[in-house]
Amino acid sequence: MDKNLKYNNFEKNIESKDFLLSVIVPCFNEINTIGKVIDKIKNSPIKEKEIIIVDDFSIDGSREYLENLIDNQIITKFHNRNMGKGAAISTGIKTASGRIIIIQDADLEYDPDEYPNMINPIVENKADIVYGSRFKGGQPHRVVYFWHRIGNGFLTLLSNIFTDLNLSDMETCYKAFKSEVIKNIRIEEKRFGFEPEITAKISKKNYRIFEVGISYYGRTYQEGKKIGWKDGFQAIFCILKYNLFR
Repeated sequence: MDKNLKYNNFEKNIESKDFLLSVIVPCFNEINTIGKVIDKIKNSPIKEKEIIIVDDFSIDGSREYLENLIDNQIITKFHNRNMGKGAAISTGIKTASGRIIIIQDADLEYDPDEYPNMINPIVENKADIVYGSRFKGGQPHRVVYFWHRIGNGFLTLLSNIFTDLNLSDMETCYKAFKSEVIKNIRIEEKRFGFEPEITAKISKKNYRIFEVGISYYGRTYQEGKKIGWKDGFQAIFCILKYNLFR
């Protein structure tokens, strides 16, 4: 099927359901990419959407850029101190008004053109939550760090052992939720522990969870990648905390 025709049909389906997508963008020191990401989100195939950008006290000019941004499709929120990605996501969720909420990093690692694939199972009422897997499907993937891939696989396996889910990419940024699902979950983790925390909490509910393959354009540390080995140990702690002690 022609790609544009598929997206046009998708939009008609959305409009018939009075659809609105909320895209939450946590941002910390992303002055080199935030403008490009905003443009890609605005030009993504899903037109009926709001964009919520939460600046987590950036000090590289991102905050000033967002303060001067005038766009009626964009809502900006500013933390008065650095609180972490999980805290920024939580602020965005509280602000969101859409029927479906998706999380989009402020870098260029994930492609907003793939929003239809991410939310289609929810629009068709087959899923309540969709994870975008970087390790499924035939989409392009940049070759970067071997040990990151090993670490991701280990964390996903450990999470699956406790949640009894068969996810291939628990740590993915791309997660889409029915709004009422994610708004009813209290997010406690402030940093990168959001991923194992939310996975543990949704596994205890009777939600329909889907996975779809996505592309991935990973960054190097020289290009601004932030997650490191300390975050991996924190993820292990969160997996044990939210699966064994809650």
